[in-house]
Amino acid sequence: MKNYKHVYINGQWIEPSGRDHADVINATTEDVIGRVPLGDAGDADRAVRAARAAFDGWSQTSPLQRAEWIAKIAGGLEARAAEAAQLISAEVGTPIAWSQYAQAGAPVAHFAVAAQLLGEFAFTEHVGHSEVLREPVGVVACITPWNYPLTLIAAKVAPALAAGCTVVLKPSEVAPLTAYLLAEVIHEAGLPPGVFNMVPGVGQVVGEALASHPQVDMISFTGSTAAGRRVGELGARTIKRVALELGGKSAAIILDDADFASAVRGAIAACYLNNGQTCFAHTRLLVPRGRMAEARAIAAQAVGGMKVGNPLDEQNTIGPVISALQRARVRDYIRQGIEEGAELVTGGPDAPAGLTHGFFVRPTVFAGVTPDMTIAREEIFGPVLVMLAYEDEDDAVRIANDSIYGLSGAVWSSDAERAKRVARRLRTGRVDINGAPFNLLAPFGGYKQSGNGREFGKYGLEEYLEYKAVQMPAE
Repeated sequence: MKNYKHVYINGQWIEPSGRDHADVINATTEDVIGRVPLGDAGDADRAVRAARAAFDGWSQTSPLQRAEWIAKIAGGLEARAAEAAQLISAEVGTPIAWSQYAQAGAPVAHFAVAAQLLGEFAFTEHVGHSEVLREPVGVVACITPWNYPLTLIAAKVAPALAAGCTVVLKPSEVAPLTAYLLAEVIHEAGLPPGVFNMVPGVGQVVGEALASHPQVDMISFTGSTAAGRRVGELGARTIKRVALELGGKSAAIILDDADFASAVRGAIAACYLNNGQTCFAHTRLLVPRGRMAEARAIAAQAVGGMKVGNPLDEQNTIGPVISALQRARVRDYIRQGIEEGAELVTGGPDAPAGLTHGFFVRPTVFAGVTPDMTIAREEIFGPVLVMLAYEDEDDAVRIANDSIYGLSGAVWSSDAERAKRVARRLRTGRVDINGAPFNLLAPFGGYKQSGNGREFGKYGLEEYLEYKAVQMPAE
């Protein structure tokens, strides 16, 4: 059991002023596997003041110097990647193969990309008689969720440090263990005191203290849309920059000319990533009405054959959701789908066979879903796919865009140009064509209530920079 008693402020592990703690639960066994302190507003204030004091020095370091530190952090994370994957599979329930790739490998890549960008990025350009500078925004508070705990921390902290900002991190108290791992790596890398600080805590206490703190210049938040509204409201009081990556209800459109069996199976795989606990998961599957029976049969076979169980067993493709609360939430949505008249193709609200212990949910597929049903409109955040029929291409686009969210999506077609034409009509921040892989260099973020701002690659770096125009005398 990992029993942490300190927060990380100003380059030191110190006793928090908060006296509460949070137990970290293994999603498979329901055993306590860790304990972390819960900071309070006083801890948040100390962390912000340390970051503010460190900002002048860090912001004036050269890009090359920052790149060396950030590359060292990437190396430290890579050395501990196997440990990180095991921790996250225990905390979150992520199947181990996906943990190794997306939960432990991607954070290394985020830091490595940030270091590389510092050798390429133009922080200065000349426009007429003006010198235009890109300068760090200041002290950044990063508030991160539990579903990709280390990856989403890295996606914020790496570019913020690369930009020359100083950071206060509030990781999720539900899955905080790899945040401590990162803090240990940063401490060993010798980053100057105050450049990176970490205070675990609940959102209503530490998160709100950071969002409203007058010395925080920017909030970068990933989480629910409801919590994002609150962060935006608090940040607006001091005119902070606020970047929000929020919920999703992404649609995968299978056009009538697609390789149908491959498309349905590919869309299913994109739905069940991380046991459905993925904001960009393709949880709405749109198929031509005349081929719904075919799609339903393929889905029933594919999902019905998924192996559910301990995520550390590589034979299992679905692990548990993160908590008893999340399990109850997902099962309630499944029951609501049945009550509203959707056809249960496979799965259901009961525990998977032989898995009465652990936070397991049966991978579930609904057909006969209409756009007005709750399961078609609200983010479930579990292994649940809803299938909707459409009449023609225009109808498919209309249904896909009929959502408060706009984070991701997909188009499947044998005609690449047709697929791109449909993709351009989707009001969403990212569209995958024919199962194209994720790209950590491309911008990631949403339209509508999926948030604002972009992460990843140079686009993520730019979020943490301000423009300054220095006017030179005309010659």
